[in-house]
Amino acid sequence: MKADLRAAGVRDLGRQGPPRASDRASLRRSNLGLVLRLLRDAGPRPRTQIADETGLPKATITNLVAELVEHGLVREGEAERHGSVGRPGRTVEIDGRTICGIGVEINVDYLSLIAFDLRSDVIAERHTPLDARGSEPDAVLDRMAEAIGETCDALRARGVHPVAVTIAAPGVIGMDTGVVSYASNIGWRDVAVVDGLRTRLGPKAPPLRLENDAKLGAIAEYLVAATSDIHDLIYVTGETGVGGGIISDGRLLRGSAGFAGEIGHMPLDPGGQPCACGRHGCWETMVGLAALLRLAAAPDDPVHDPTVDLEHRLAELRRRADAGDPATRAALDRIADGLALGLALLADVLNPRAIVLGGYFAHFGDHLVDRVRGELSARVMAHEAGRCEVMLSTLGFSAAARGGAYMALDSVYQDPSGVSAVSGV
Repeated sequence: MKADLRAAGVRDLGRQGPPRASDRASLRRSNLGLVLRLLRDAGPRPRTQIADETGLPKATITNLVAELVEHGLVREGEAERHGSVGRPGRTVEIDGRTICGIGVEINVDYLSLIAFDLRSDVIAERHTPLDARGSEPDAVLDRMAEAIGETCDALRARGVHPVAVTIAAPGVIGMDTGVVSYASNIGWRDVAVVDGLRTRLGPKAPPLRLENDAKLGAIAEYLVAATSDIHDLIYVTGETGVGGGIISDGRLLRGSAGFAGEIGHMPLDPGGQPCACGRHGCWETMVGLAALLRLAAAPDDPVHDPTVDLEHRLAELRRRADAGDPATRAALDRIADGLALGLALLADVLNPRAIVLGGYFAHFGDHLVDRVRGELSARVMAHEAGRCEVMLSTLGFSAAARGGAYMALDSVYQDPSGVSAVSGV
C-alpha cells in the first residue's frame, strides 16, 4: 500500500497478492478495490484528490468511478470548490445500500448477529441469550440457521442483497473446511458448521465462511476503533475464554495453519486452576470470565447463572465494583495483574503499537486499565514498553460479529466488479 494511502487511513484486509502488471483485468479490479477502500476508510473526496492519493491518472480515476457508480457502490456527493476559479468538483462517496455483509457470533452464553451495508451502517442486529455449552451442536446450528434465514429474508424484502455471511466461532477452526476442530469452552469437536448451515438454509443461502471470533474482533478494531497510524495491534478479548487476534503491518496474522492467536492457553501458572482444554494454569484460567466470577462471587451467587444474559450479570458486578465491594475490587485487581503478565509476554514477542482489550475487560476498563498499564510498563523489556499503548475497545460484545460483517464485505472491496453477479445490482 502506498505511504500516502496509509497516511489517509486506508486499510486492506484482502488475502490476495498484488496483481501481475501484465494482467490488465486483474489490475483494473485491484484499482477499483483501491478506490473503494479509500472512500470507505478516508471518507468522501473529489476525483482529483483520489488521483493524487492513489497515484493513478485522473482519466483512469474518472473511468473507475464511473464503473463503481454503475455497480451502485459509490455516488456523487456534495460539490466542493477549491479556490475561486473553475466549476466546483463533486465529491465521490460510498453508496452500496443495496448490498450487505452479515456477521454471526456463537459464544458460550449468546448468539449475536449484525448486518452492515457498504457504508458500515447497521441494517440488522439481534442478540439472543443461548447456553451453547449445554446444548447439542445441532441445536445451536438450528438457532443460527433460523437467525440467518430470517434476517436474509427480511433484508431481501427491503431490496438488500447479502453478499456473504461470516460465522465467528471460538477455538480452533478450519477456515478452508468450515469446521470447528476444537472449541473447549463450548465443548465442540469437529463440528461442520458451514456445511451444517448450508444444508439448513438451502440453495438461497449466501456464501458462508467460518473464522475465529477473536481474529474477527481484531479486524473490527482495526477497521473501526484504531487510529489511522496504528497498523500493528493485538486484540485480546475476555469472555468465558481468552482469545487473541493479531494485526501485523495491516494484515491479519493467521500463522502457517491458521492457529495464530490462541493466546488463552499460554501456560502461565502450571500449578493453577484446571482448564477446559485439559491442562492446568492456562492464561484464561487466570483472567477469563470464569476466573472473575470465581474470585468475585460465591458459587450460588446469581451472577453465575448462565440462563441470565451475560450483560446483565456483568452490569451487576459493575455495580458492585463501583460501590466499592471489597470482593469485586480484589477480584479485578487479581485479573489486572494476570492480564499484565500475559500482555507483557505478547508485547515482548510481537512489539505491537497497541493492545486493545475487548469483551468483559473493556466493560471493567476503568477498574483495570491503569493497573494493567503500570504493570505492563514494569514488565516489558523495551524502553517505554516499546511504545505499546493499551486501549479499551468501544465495540462491546459485538466486536466479533462486526468483524464478521466486515469480512463478509471484503470480497466486494477486493473485487467490486463481481458485485453484479453476486447481488443482481
